[in-house]
Amino acid sequence: MVKKSLHSPECFQEIINRINLLNENSIAKWGKMDVCQMMRHCNQVLQVPLRRITLPQINSLFAAIGRITKWEIQIFNNGIPRNMPTFQKLIINFECDFEEEKESLLKTLEEYRTCFKNKNLPEQHVLFGTMKEKDWGFLEYKHLHHHLKQFNV
Repeated sequence: MVKKSLHSPECFQEIINRINLLNENSIAKWGKMDVCQMMRHCNQVLQVPLRRITLPQINSLFAAIGRITKWEIQIFNNGIPRNMPTFQKLIINFECDFEEEKESLLKTLEEYRTCFKNKNLPEQHVLFGTMKEKDWGFLEYKHLHHHLKQFNV
C-alpha cells in the first residue's frame, strides 16, 4: 500500500499539477465551498504548520478522537470523509478571487516545502497530537488530495 506524502518530490509536483488543472468553473462533487473557497481553505490549513494560524484548544474528548482519526488514516491509508467538521478559523464562506487564491496556494505550498526542508515543522497539532515530519507530509497530502478530488482533479 503506497502512502503518498507532500514531502515526496513526485507527490508535491502531482499536487501542483492538479491545482493547475482547476479553473473558475470547476464544480464540486460535494460540499458547500466553490473552487476559490476550497483553495483558500487548503491554503489556511497549510498555514497551521507554518505557524501563521493557531488553532484553538479543544476539549480532551475531541483531542482523543483526533488522535484516533490520525492513527486510523495512517494505518488504513483511508481518505478523509466528506463533509467532515472543521475548525471555525478554517471555514471559508465568502467570495474570493480565483487567480489570487490559486497563486497564493501555490506560494504557500512552496513555503511549506521550505519549512519541511529546514526541519521546522511543529511537533504538535491541536487535533492530531504529536506530529513527526512523516505525519505532516502524509496528512497534508491527504487533505489536499481530498479537496482536489472534490473538484474532479
